[in-house]
Amino acid sequence: MICSLPAANRDHSFVDDPDRLDVTREAAGHVAFGHGVHHCLGAPLARMELRMALPALFRRFPGLALADPYERTDFRRFSVVFGLNSLRVTW
Repeated sequence: MICSLPAANRDHSFVDDPDRLDVTREAAGHVAFGHGVHHCLGAPLARMELRMALPALFRRFPGLALADPYERTDFRRFSVVFGLNSLRVTW
């Protein structure tokens, strides 16, 4: 058995449109920060940073937008942690 971390929370029967970033999506059962005794101690800090950093970023750069079409976004496909290789933006 192989655990694929990039596949976590991408079950179409559990999440509507799992390939779309939706920061308002309900997080019930989300495995990003673990659960129970395995809950990440840094989760509250990460959430607080996002609540503060993203609004500050968008206030500072109100015209912030993707420089390339989303379809050309360069995702890491074969990595322990799912994410982007790079994200080109304009402002």
